[in-house]
Amino acid sequence: MLHISALPRSSFWVRITVGAALVGLADLLFFTHTAGTSLGLYAFAVVGGALFGRKDLLRDRRGLGFVLAGAAFALVLADRPGFLAWALFVVSMSLGALSSRVGQNETAWGWTQRLALHWLFTLFGPVVDLFKVSRLRRGRGGMSALSLLGLLVMPVVGGAVFLALFSAANPLISNALANLSLPSLSPQNTLRVLFWCAVFIGVLALLRPRWRKPLLTLPERKIGKPSAFLTRTITLSLIVFNAVFALQNGLDIAFLWSGAPLPGDMGLADYAHRGAYPLIVTALLAGLFVLVALQPGSDTAQRPLVRRLVVVWIAQNMVLVASSLLRTADYIEAYALTRFRIAAMIWMVLVAVGLMLICWRMLAGKSAHWLINANAMASLIVLAVVSVVDLGAVVAGWNVRHAREVGGRGVELDLGYLHTLGAPALVSLVELETTLDDAVLRDRVAAVRQDILLNVRRRQDEWRGWTWRDQRRLDRIDALQQKGALSAPSPGARDWDGRLIRTAPPSAPAPTPVSAPAPVASPPSVPLTSRTEG
Repeated sequence: MLHISALPRSSFWVRITVGAALVGLADLLFFTHTAGTSLGLYAFAVVGGALFGRKDLLRDRRGLGFVLAGAAFALVLADRPGFLAWALFVVSMSLGALSSRVGQNETAWGWTQRLALHWLFTLFGPVVDLFKVSRLRRGRGGMSALSLLGLLVMPVVGGAVFLALFSAANPLISNALANLSLPSLSPQNTLRVLFWCAVFIGVLALLRPRWRKPLLTLPERKIGKPSAFLTRTITLSLIVFNAVFALQNGLDIAFLWSGAPLPGDMGLADYAHRGAYPLIVTALLAGLFVLVALQPGSDTAQRPLVRRLVVVWIAQNMVLVASSLLRTADYIEAYALTRFRIAAMIWMVLVAVGLMLICWRMLAGKSAHWLINANAMASLIVLAVVSVVDLGAVVAGWNVRHAREVGGRGVELDLGYLHTLGAPALVSLVELETTLDDAVLRDRVAAVRQDILLNVRRRQDEWRGWTWRDQRRLDRIDALQQKGALSAPSPGARDWDGRLIRTAPPSAPAPTPVSAPAPVASPPSVPLTSRTEG
């Protein structure tokens, strides 16, 4: 752990100054403001502050490489601010901060532990520093923090008492004190102070990493000679597993891939849209079995029959993953594309990569650390690509092109979901609006497009929330408007999907009931008498 005594006074105060400057910049850019390209600019400022406050980074080739990776993610943040790019930026800068205190052969498992402990101890770093400063001054014959507090009690309290007395006796002093105004403890000011503390602690973590002790390592299991029973069990299991997988893959090839008619009343949609995710779980279980039961270098893993069965089984798992991808693609074709479905397909590809790595580990006798490093590298590459690609724009473009309303084979266009995507769907909505002939649908698209466009323009007008990517979207919309003017939607309240809310016409006032006339009293009845004729 880095001690304060090991830091020159100038270096210590340089880091404090860098931290204070970054806190001030963060307050200017982000507090009560929406982050835009300003997030990327702040990330570049953090990179510059780290290089200025940590001269050792310039001498550490690996640490400098991590910092350069952080600068690359800062460029991504300048174009497309997002949580994923910011998380990768923080990870890259944290790795750079720890690099000079970590051995050259550190594994991905070790780096993960170091990052977790580094971020954990970051929360308590300033408190630890205060105690260290107190002990350091006491060891040099100076005053501890507690002694300094005791020394200042009498002057401060006594001075306050005398000042109060003079204020009562002198109107000039009392007026001056009355005009002093301290910041109020409003909720906003309290949040602002907490925001400053959080930023300062985070910046200090890059300038003063705190953890350098050895960590836990993955225990390498000692490989002994397996029993004949275990070898036979694993061999028999692989034979059974290959047979069961061959049944599933054969059915998929016969019906899913070739399009052969299914028996009975079952349709291809019922067959294809069922089981994509359970099949991926099956592949994961297969990889776990190979990982646990067939350790590299073991006698069982060296047997030619077992190795062939494992290779065939992994190949069948690859076919299974490919079938899962096809099922998901068919589901998207029949319904619609979403960001979650893209993420699911990416996850399936990573599962396939992991299975190949597990198989290669057994065949080449690689260690568990090698497998973790390879999988971590593959995952980081995928995350870096996803942080750059705008999946929302990909989803919106695909759904618009394949919607039933424009002659596609998909379902009805879900304008409510496109509205949820926000700015990434804007260009696709404008392209759709300028080509539609259906007046009702065009009006709905115009309503959704107008709401998103107003929000984007409002955000672009505020310099802190301005983004380079949204500006390119607006430029693209201006170019599209030259081909066909955008029409204003019909006035009226709208649902989230652009439909007009039909309000019931005001009901006519009920007629005032006419009271029935009061009954007229009938004259007293005269008994009928017979007339006597004479």
